[in-house]
Amino acid sequence: MDRRQNIEVLVETVAPAGKRVIDVGCGDGHLVRLLTGHGAHVLGVECSPRQLAKAWALPPVGDERIVEGVGEALPAPDGDADLVVFFKSLHHVPRPAIPQALAEAARVLRRGGQVYICEPLPEGRFFEAVRPVDDETEVRAAALAAIADCSRWGLAPQREFRYLHAVVMESYEAFRDRIISANSEREARFAELDAEMRTLFDAKAEPCAEGGYRFDQPMRVNLLRKP
Repeated sequence: MDRRQNIEVLVETVAPAGKRVIDVGCGDGHLVRLLTGHGAHVLGVECSPRQLAKAWALPPVGDERIVEGVGEALPAPDGDADLVVFFKSLHHVPRPAIPQALAEAARVLRRGGQVYICEPLPEGRFFEAVRPVDDETEVRAAALAAIADCSRWGLAPQREFRYLHAVVMESYEAFRDRIISANSEREARFAELDAEMRTLFDAKAEPCAEGGYRFDQPMRVNLLRKP
């Protein structure tokens, strides 16, 4: 697989300038601000109070909005968006609600609109390093199964491809902070397994010549379309 950066792939694939975009599970709003900087009009939707606090603390870069909400009940009207993005977030939707999240994406899209789903594959050094704290094998499989059945939710497959994304961390502490930011339940697990997690980090991370550490994470992108 080619080594690519997630953001580079997204921008190249969807050409966001001028589009109305909904970023589902937007976290701290990093992608919302980046897409706004590329000329998109973005609504970020997030359910984590911890992530929302970070997102709302930063000044806007344009006309973006970040609101509280969930993928299975998007706070947007029918046919309002050109693009819905699940950026490493579809598998974080509660498993029984994943099909409803795709149905909601179809509802809020105009005809001809697209859904961009970027999911980490359950393999590779980064996945192996995180697995003791949160093994996402089953939830990622559930997300893939829902994507494969997307016609049931009013969507059609347009394109699928894979690549390697380099996850770069300054230190073990930065690794830990990044993992627990998305899920507070992981914090207690990290505390319980600190010695094991440090050993795994040292075994799986590759030192970068310029400093810090790198994990290669295989990624899959599914591009869907609303007919």
